[in-house]
Amino acid sequence: MKIDGKEYSRKEIERRIGNINQLGGTLHYQFSEGRAKGVSGVEFNTGTGFSFTVIPDRGLDIAQCTYRGMNLVYHTPNGVVSPKFYEPGGFGWLRTFFAGLLATCGLTYFGPPGRDGDEDLGLHGRYSTIPADKVCDLSRWDGDDYILEITGVVEECVLFGDKLRLTRTISTGIGKKYLRIRDTVQNFGFKTSPFTILYHINAGFPLLDDGSELMLTSIENVPYDEVSTSALEDSARFTPPIPGFGEQNYLHTMAGDEKGFASAALINRNLLDGLGLYIRFHTGNLVYLSEWKMMGEGDYVLGLEPCNTKIDNRASLRKDNRLPVIEPGEIKEMEVEIGVLDGQEEIDKFSHRVKEITSSGSR
Repeated sequence: MKIDGKEYSRKEIERRIGNINQLGGTLHYQFSEGRAKGVSGVEFNTGTGFSFTVIPDRGLDIAQCTYRGMNLVYHTPNGVVSPKFYEPGGFGWLRTFFAGLLATCGLTYFGPPGRDGDEDLGLHGRYSTIPADKVCDLSRWDGDDYILEITGVVEECVLFGDKLRLTRTISTGIGKKYLRIRDTVQNFGFKTSPFTILYHINAGFPLLDDGSELMLTSIENVPYDEVSTSALEDSARFTPPIPGFGEQNYLHTMAGDEKGFASAALINRNLLDGLGLYIRFHTGNLVYLSEWKMMGEGDYVLGLEPCNTKIDNRASLRKDNRLPVIEPGEIKEMEVEIGVLDGQEEIDKFSHRVKEITSSGSR
């Protein structure tokens, strides 16, 4: 285990502490008021200044995330909301959307509301309002490292319809400044099912500010609409909040490194000694990154969203032959890492690596 740049063995650590919580750990609690009353939370403290809060009752999505006391993410006016307030129709999803570090969209549809056959589908799917089952804290020693880990199962299923089971593991460790999300999705039904997934990662002020920049291993950037097309050249640059700003959306086809991992980061060289929030994900099942750029007053957020297809209504995806499916018994695996770049040296190293990957153009 590394503490303040120095390596310690497990024995050396245990000789110096009475409880591992002196250095970091997980804290389980419940919200006690408002629309979050009764919702469970698990706070992860890695001891490096990197901390985040997992919400088991919201599909093991992640709300708060800070580094060295500095907020990294955007929070909607809703805050954390109990899933019992979910409104499935139209844009009702926005009334329970807390944003935070991660809001998962899917699993059988995402994108704008619309009709698909005899179904009326709301915005971005049901996943984030389904409480996780079989939640287990598996934090433990592993050699000289102390792992912080939580697992759980989220099932999106219906009688006579689709039956998908997502098993999620979120892990980090004391002395670390990143987390890893490993998801496996299985079709436990007996017919082919649509399968769409999007990791809605939401950077906010003060990391997002005038002069922040986006670095990513994008080899193609396609605007979603005319407004986005008109601002394409500035898609990686950010301004102060703008009155009446119309959201912009871009679909990036991502290049991966030699192991198939794509990367993206929001960088603010003027914050602390230079600070960045990066994501790294495997392109095997997450080929794209959708960028949501919203520079509005109070609605000031950058969404970095690894996904397995274009964000669109399910009927449109099917018509365009872009709707991913999962066969009975089939298992899909996704891996996403989210972490911090601390200081100009780490930022420069990341920037150099992005240029290397994009120049090779591998997928």
